[in-house]
Amino acid sequence: MTAPTNPPSRRRYARSPAQRLLRAADFRRAYALRASAASPALLVYAATNDLAVTRFGVSVSRKFGESVRRNRIKRLLREAFRLTQHELPKGFDLVLIPRGSGEATLEELRSALPDLAGRAAQRAAKARPRSRTE
Repeated sequence: MTAPTNPPSRRRYARSPAQRLLRAADFRRAYALRASAASPALLVYAATNDLAVTRFGVSVSRKFGESVRRNRIKRLLREAFRLTQHELPKGFDLVLIPRGSGEATLEELRSALPDLAGRAAQRAAKARPRSRTE
């Protein structure tokens, strides 16, 4: 009897540490480029990264409330990224920022993220970095 094999179309949805933005300089570079796209629930900044992977970072301000609420929003954004990572443009750093009341559902974030990331990536591909004085 032969062992069952996984179908070749099966995708891997785990996030690797290489997909995370950790350094403040990476966040600043994405903000400085000002290549963004927004929906009522989410704002996405993008910057090219010269890598074969899309990296992401999450920024949730204190205006969303106590840490329990902010952490829930971060978990939803990380999960939306994990589920849609194969639909996102490759070679970009994305900074995800929630908007509005922060009450968006996972499904809303999941459906908005690929479109917003694509639009922000198009803008990032043809933008030039700006200084803070411009």
